[in-house]
Amino acid sequence: MKYVDHTQVVKRMNGRLVVNKLLKTVFLLATLFALATLGILVYRMFDQGWGYLSVDFISNFASRFPEKAGIKAALVGSIFLMLVVAPVSLFLGVGTAIYLEEYAKQNKINAFIRMNISNLAGVPSIVFGLLGLTIFVRSLALGKSVLAAGLTMSLLILPVIIVAAQEAIRSVPKELREASYGMGATKWQTILKVVLPSAVPGILTGSILALSRAIGETAPLVVLGIPVIVHFLPDGILSEFTALPMQIFDWAKRPQEEFQYVAAAGILVLMTFLVILNSIAVLIRNKFQRRY
Repeated sequence: MKYVDHTQVVKRMNGRLVVNKLLKTVFLLATLFALATLGILVYRMFDQGWGYLSVDFISNFASRFPEKAGIKAALVGSIFLMLVVAPVSLFLGVGTAIYLEEYAKQNKINAFIRMNISNLAGVPSIVFGLLGLTIFVRSLALGKSVLAAGLTMSLLILPVIIVAAQEAIRSVPKELREASYGMGATKWQTILKVVLPSAVPGILTGSILALSRAIGETAPLVVLGIPVIVHFLPDGILSEFTALPMQIFDWAKRPQEEFQYVAAAGILVLMTFLVILNSIAVLIRNKFQRRY
């Protein structure tokens, strides 16, 4: 220690402490700015839309009169849409992640596939809308149906679910796999009984975030030509429908000031839908975290 220059040590430590406090302040201000922006947005939505929230608003169809406008068709349509998006995207996304992490060989082709899946997560949503219009609406002649929109939205969020599931599966300790193999389990038994239960919290987190994005996306639905004014409920996955983002988009672009308040009320309903969805995911995730 006699070769250590204590003056230089103190000088460098003081500089590091100053930088640490400065960065801490910057990060705190960034967090507060984000929270303040979110708080202002939520306050404005409540201030404008709370007066229009009522049982009639939930049970009425769309109308050209603001006081009679409702979201019954849009709300039911969004539920039908998610009934298609959720199983399709989860099955394909988790299945792809299992194959890439557990079965696929580590070669250039699979590395290229993984890289492109990650890149697809950043592609603008309108591109997926054009893809869905070409394949599902025109080529497969599904029209402006729940199935066509659901498959398009599934393509949109599929890369996000695959990447999240890959990370969750990759984070499972190798010791658990080796212990399962040591007990005589096959590879599929190990994946089903050991890997997937341990990876469920991470898979659910990424999947719920992706599904939340699908609920709020408007651009793909606009490209598909999904109508905004619908006075009937969908009776199946091949029926035409409208969704909450489309209905809110239509109200927000109207010149009448009252429709801006109606749009705010629709946003509150959409936010409530997202909060319920995320709450269910948190409960399921916490349950599996306690078990494993």
